Amino acid sequence: MDKESLKFMQQALEVASGNASSQGGGPFGAVVVKDGKVISSAGNSVTPDNDPTAHAEVNAIREACRKLGTFDLSGCTLYTSCEPCPMCLSASYWARLDKIYFAADRNDAAKAGFSDAFIYDQFALPAQMRSLPAERIMEQEGIEPFDLWIRNENKQPY
Repeated sequence: MDKESLKFMQQALEVASGNASSQGGGPFGAVVVKDGKVISSAGNSVTPDNDPTAHAEVNAIREACRKLGTFDLSGCTLYTSCEPCPMCLSASYWARLDKIYFAADRNDAAKAGFSDAFIYDQFALPAQMRSLPAERIMEQEGIEPFDLWIRNENKQPY
């Protein structure tokens, strides 16, 4: 591992430790880097923000997108104190990050009470069998916005 990557991971871990020892949020930290420079650094702020999506990785991705003025973080790397949960991993894919480095893994998180194993298990079930049931309704009407998008010559694809 190169020194630069270790430096950025150390920064993510420092954010996580700061959060863990205060009431700032959960014990998670993330840093987005582009061309050897930190674009954003964020901790988990689920509890202070009352926002279940305010995970460190999502917060760092949002801040990086704002700073760079784009939703496409190609060319960026995410350093995170813990293996991303399913939501954060999905956000990383949507953001088109080049790579993710993480320190602790999902098993380490589970030992501290942050298990996401049930979410991974839920993905394998049909929508109507999940603990949070989902039912499809108004199928035809649901297609209309996609048809409008397809026909929109002024859209900005992502």
